[in-house]
Amino acid sequence: MDVYEAVTTRRAVRGFTERPVPEATLERVLAAAAWAPSGSNIQPWRTYVVTGAPLAEIKKRADQRLSAGDPWDEPEYEQYPPALKSPYRERRSAFGEQRYGALGIPREDLEARQRAASANWQCFGAPAALFCYIDRDLGRPQWSDAGMYLQTVMLLLRSEGLHSCPQMAWAKFHRTVAEVLSPPDGLVLFCGMSIGYEDVSAHYPRTGRAPLRETVTFVGGR
Repeated sequence: MDVYEAVTTRRAVRGFTERPVPEATLERVLAAAAWAPSGSNIQPWRTYVVTGAPLAEIKKRADQRLSAGDPWDEPEYEQYPPALKSPYRERRSAFGEQRYGALGIPREDLEARQRAASANWQCFGAPAALFCYIDRDLGRPQWSDAGMYLQTVMLLLRSEGLHSCPQMAWAKFHRTVAEVLSPPDGLVLFCGMSIGYEDVSAHYPRTGRAPLRETVTFVGGR
């Protein structure tokens, strides 16, 4: 698979099979992803790859919290600005409409939307997950570095025939994840990522992208 195919076939998959992901494959992907760029090569990511019993325990604890109606953990970073302006507001709204519309869930059915969202904390059935932490003392450029690292991971997973779903939703249950992983003090859970083989029977439309002219300006000419 060439890099163009990896980029264009990568998407946030929300349905995985139980087929195990070989540990050697995950090691190969993460070893190569370490070459992702970062300012002054500080490599600000701290990654946990979780499978088997530990992942099952995280899922169980998350499910117990959801069933008990526990509130989300105190946020450690702002996922979206409180007043998201145009055109980002419209893009986010269109994504929600498409995702829940594909599930037959109307906009006003908040309970059904919450049930659908709860699949996040079961990793959509994936047998492997990645949890990416970053030191809370680092700044925005280092968070950007972590994003480039995660994108590199996802593209390498595609080259191995795997799919993924990056999930900031796990930051809402960061205490639950920490109970199992025991990360060092001072780290913030940026996001989780479900990893596995796609369940092709779980059909849903792929989210589109803005036209190039809306996001790219070419300066100069031939």
